[in-house]
Amino acid sequence: MTATVTLVGAGPGDAGLLTLRGLRALERADVIVADRLGARSVLAQLEAEGVTIPAEVIDVGKLPGHHRVPQDAINELLVELALAGREVVRLKGGDPFVFGRGREEQLFCEAAGVRVEVVPGVTSAVSVPAVAGIPLTHRGVAASFSVVSAHDQIEPGGSVSASGSDHTLVLLMGVSTLGHSAHVLAAGARGAGCPVAIVEDGYGSGERVTVGTLGTIAQLAAARQVRSPAVVVIGEVVRLSPFAASLAPAAVSEPRSADAVDAAPPASGPASAPEPVAAAEFTSSAAPGSPSRPVRRRPRSRLAAALDAGLAVDTGLIRAIDAHSSPASSRKAPQS
Repeated sequence: MTATVTLVGAGPGDAGLLTLRGLRALERADVIVADRLGARSVLAQLEAEGVTIPAEVIDVGKLPGHHRVPQDAINELLVELALAGREVVRLKGGDPFVFGRGREEQLFCEAAGVRVEVVPGVTSAVSVPAVAGIPLTHRGVAASFSVVSAHDQIEPGGSVSASGSDHTLVLLMGVSTLGHSAHVLAAGARGAGCPVAIVEDGYGSGERVTVGTLGTIAQLAAARQVRSPAVVVIGEVVRLSPFAASLAPAAVSEPRSADAVDAAPPASGPASAPEPVAAAEFTSSAAPGSPSRPVRRRPRSRLAAALDAGLAVDTGLIRAIDAHSSPASSRKAPQS
């Protein structure tokens, strides 16, 4: 029997977005080495829905600024378990090859004679903006996007800061460096008026959207105590979200030189009052009379929240969603 590790992307934390191939791998595993973001939430939801996952679960989750288990130790653990004849699944949040260090783990295992099967996952970079109604590309608005690590990829004069607001930027791991990122990008081609959205805890119980501009988002995030995990979206596509109604119309402005960064550091204390923020906190619960289950986000609840907040939303779309979510529709296509 060949020693094998199956590297599975758990998606953003909703079991409904776990791939069927990933689910099959979990069902046949006898040990799961799981990350914190997405992975543990998916396992808990599967258990609550009656899916049998008999495997032992080893938690190697990482917290912001604190790595519970060092990466080298995780690599060695995977090899040790596989060579001992265990059916090993390495369960990682999102997609293991999008800032997930999945390839590092694969190379380490293969160098030790362990075969690795990769099961891609739904990356939070795409799925989490979608829950706020933000497409990463849209005809006539943005034809391309980049996914970057905010820890080390946003610097004055770099290719990221030189791109305009018609190119969407998605920042992962970007909460702790948000002030720096916004300042650098505002001083570049985008300008301070470029729209920004932060989606916290996408698909989780604390899901929340904060919308502002590069000039205001750091102050807004501090005032609202925005926390990780969160995905930051920067670009004109943010205006397409139902939660961006308070943003001023797009205006043509002259690009600013990145050299301005040194001349105008971000304020460390209170400044002028921020512009109004279009933000919403989402909650969800099971239908009356049904058993309790983990929070599942559905488009109807978000759009209804937008209407309640007085935002402009296509009511025809809501009616279509209502029709799809009716009991008759549910019987034809039950939720996974």
